[in-house]
Amino acid sequence: MLGKLDQELAFVQSALDLRARRQELIAANIANADTPNYKARDIDFQTALRSAMGASAGPLAMTRTASNHLAGVGGSGGGGAVQYRTALQPSLDGNTVDSDVERAHFAENAMHYQFLLERARGTFRTMAQALEASR
Repeated sequence: MLGKLDQELAFVQSALDLRARRQELIAANIANADTPNYKARDIDFQTALRSAMGASAGPLAMTRTASNHLAGVGGSGGGGAVQYRTALQPSLDGNTVDSDVERAHFAENAMHYQFLLERARGTFRTMAQALEASR
């Protein structure tokens, strides 16, 4: 039981840490929307979370079953590695930040962060109820 609880809390903690890091990167992108030659940055959340949880390959990892098969390519980037976002519309000053895209990513990431907080709260509530019932 405690092992399962530890796994749940470790997952939520890792996910919250990565969401907070991503929020900082997106906020920096928004803050530098008018900075010449600034390149928008982000992390690949799924790859970073898999790496943080110790599973470098997902449950459906590609494998080569014959020598003439092409090698499968996993997700882009390493665990939590900062990547540069490709500009949707080129800018004359070299800035790759699209404010609308960044605000959408910011709002989406904030919703995922809130969900993780609610998940942690639910885990603690369930644990408290189990302790109350055992009295």
